Order: sequence, then structure tokens, then C-alpha cells
Amino acid sequence: MALPKIEVPTYKITLPSKDQEVEYRPFLVKEEKILMMAMEEQNDAQMKAAVRDLINSCTFGKLEVTKLPLFDIEYLFLNIRAKSVGEIASFKVFCPEDKVTLIPVEVDLTKVEVQVDDDHTNKIVLDETRNLGISMNYPNIDTIPLGVDNSMNTDSIFKTIVDCIDYIYEGEEVHKAKDSTKAELIDFFNNLNTQQFELIRKFFDTMPKLRHELKVVNPKTKKESVVTLQGLSDFFVSASPTTT
Repeated sequence: MALPKIEVPTYKITLPSKDQEVEYRPFLVKEEKILMMAMEEQNDAQMKAAVRDLINSCTFGKLEVTKLPLFDIEYLFLNIRAKSVGEIASFKVFCPEDKVTLIPVEVDLTKVEVQVDDDHTNKIVLDETRNLGISMNYPNIDTIPLGVDNSMNTDSIFKTIVDCIDYIYEGEEVHKAKDSTKAELIDFFNNLNTQQFELIRKFFDTMPKLRHELKVVNPKTKKESVVTLQGLSDFFVSASPTTT
């Protein structure tokens, strides 16, 4: 006699990057095992592959996962995780006061949202006189590390910037990034001045992020501080989120 099949519930969510409703389901034990093994290996490539495959399976293959902005990936993964193993996530964070004391915290994942800086724009004007500027795409899951091995040297920073270019314009003339070589694009950025390059860095610093703030109290000093959780690495990979 065949064993009974387990029915899996489905849910709906709207992607932060656009007004698109997505149907999804919780992940299964076999999928969770693959994810946990990738996390245990502390390998960014394996972690990315596991997250890509999990989201693709849990959204029934209806999304082009590799083309989604990273903050869509994070938001989807967070909500899939909440419906799979519980909406309350428990872990430990370092106390901002001494950066040594670990404090247990609980986070209601249903309260975590993608936040957008008021000053953010993906259209960057480099020279108003020449009407010279660039339009940027958001990083996707293949563009930057998820956080397992998130060290980035100068070369990888430039590679990330180049990978995110949509087009460069001057006046009415538009140069699509796909029509230029990587060497040409890198040379363009190498010839920017410091102020212009800072405008590009601001794009990455202010772009939408999965972000949540927690108030914690150091048990030794009783001082209250704020801990900022940001991105998948802070929620699921590491116990040392950004502190403020």
C-alpha cells in the first residue's frame, strides 16, 4: 500500500522591487538539509546555489531567480523560512557596547521589511555640465557575497560595480553596458574623480536592504543599545550583525 502524501500549504507575497504577487510554499526537509549543509561548509558559492535552488523550488519555478534584486531574494527567503520552521527566529548577537558579550534575541520574521533610504536613486549624475551619468541595476544573488565569505578586495568591488551597470549616458547618447567590454567599463570608472566615485558608492550604501533594529541590554552593565540586523548573513549565517 502506498504511503499517504503530505499536503503542503501555499501562500502569497508581493516582491518589494515591483508590484508582483508571488505564490510560494514552505521548504521541505530534503531542501532544508541541502541548505544546512551549505551553511556548515561556510562556502559562499554553495550557499548561493542552495538559496537559488530553494527559492526556485518553493516558488514553483515561476521566477527567474538569478535576475531578481538581492533584496527580493532576501525577502522571499525570509518569508519562506518563516512559514517553514516558525515565524520567531532565536539566535545570539554580540552586544554593541563591548562586542564580546553574546545576548540571546528573538525576532518576529513577519515584522522584518525591506527598507529604502529616502536619498536613494539608481540614476547617478556624474557631471551636470556635460549631462553625463549612469543608470545602475541592483545586485543579484550572483553579484555579491551573501555573507558567508563576504570579504571584498578592490578588484571585486570594481567587478560588482561593473556588473550592475545598465547604461552610461552623455547628453542624448546612451551606451548600454552589454555593448561594452569589461575592460572598457573598468577604464571608465578608473578615470572618475573621487567625488564622482563616491556617488556610485552611495548607490550601494543606500539601496533597499532587508533590515531590522533590535534593542538589547548588556547584562553586565545594564546599558541599552541598538543592534541592526541586515541581510541574510545576519539573520541566518552569522551571530555578529551590524551594530549602531
